[in-house]
Amino acid sequence: MKRSLAILATLASGLVLSAAAQTLPAPAGTASAAPAGPAKIAVIAFQVAVAQTNEGQRNFTDLQKKYEPKETHLKSLNDEIESLKKELQSQGDKLSDAERASKTKSIDDKEKQLQRTLEDTRNDFQQEMQGLYNGLASKVYDVLSSYTQQQGYTLVLDVSQQQNPVLYAAESSNITKAVIDAYNVKSGVPAPPAQPAAAKPAAKAPAAR
Repeated sequence: MKRSLAILATLASGLVLSAAAQTLPAPAGTASAAPAGPAKIAVIAFQVAVAQTNEGQRNFTDLQKKYEPKETHLKSLNDEIESLKKELQSQGDKLSDAERASKTKSIDDKEKQLQRTLEDTRNDFQQEMQGLYNGLASKVYDVLSSYTQQQGYTLVLDVSQQQNPVLYAAESSNITKAVIDAYNVKSGVPAPPAQPAAAKPAAKAPAAR
């Protein structure tokens, strides 16, 4: 049975946006009286905002690099298991019952080791991602709070949750990018370097006529 070894892709998928993501309540003592006049409502994809800040992207990249050796180890172990399976399949009729049983047990033991290591890695990755998210989300919320007060918003709805009451919102009411930009300015963390574009295949020369 083939196993997914793209640890960073598998574990990261959804974790940045949902590992510990919850709408943060307003800190005690920071509420201000609503301005007179009609309500001014904004929406924000808060989890996305946290993940897409320069600091969030930097932290996640650093975490990916930290787990690269573990991903390499898991891939090596999986390759070893696949090699042993092929060997057993190709030599099965030439082996004694004792040799076949021994090789089968070795494969089973290594598969169990792989599964345990995979689960441990997943749990460690999730815990670290959750810690990174929580710490950054608190700081982004402070910027969100200041921004909404400055702009006179009376209510902000988080649309990044799977279950939220928003059925429609005009793009002009979406303050996600504005909050990201405001946080980047405050944090001073530079934007991550652009990823190199994938090389395009060389064009073939026209056939001679």
